[in-house]
Amino acid sequence: MTPAPVNPAVLEAMSALFVSLPHCETLGFQYLGTDGRKPVLKVEWREALVGNPGNGVVHGGIITSLVDTTSAIAVTAQLPDFETIATLDLRIDYLKAATPGRAIFCRAECYRLATQIAFTRAVCYHDRPEEPIAHGVATFMRESSPIPMLEGGAA
Repeated sequence: MTPAPVNPAVLEAMSALFVSLPHCETLGFQYLGTDGRKPVLKVEWREALVGNPGNGVVHGGIITSLVDTTSAIAVTAQLPDFETIATLDLRIDYLKAATPGRAIFCRAECYRLATQIAFTRAVCYHDRPEEPIAHGVATFMRESSPIPMLEGGAA
């Protein structure tokens, strides 16, 4: 059985925040929910996201952003309380081109949450995760300051 999010309120708020960021909104990311602690995001194919007009394949940067965002949400599923996280490292293996005209899904999991670093893995696919378009791994820095940020960005 897949464990439930550590704090569902944190996961809910952070997933809504991440997909509402201007970059994610522009790309059209949709949060579909979480299976235990594994969130799934979706992006519909549209011409504005195409990297190669000759074949209609989505630009690789769309998949990179999808992996990064889904992985960040996976980290928040492990957090007991709100905290700042930032991507430290992200690696994508593009296994095959996404099929033009089809939505792309991404599922991620945070498989290790350490004191200062979170480790994630993700898969992008059309129909089934077992038929991946891309795999991604990432590390995220966790908030290390005991002093919360104050309104306006000053500590």
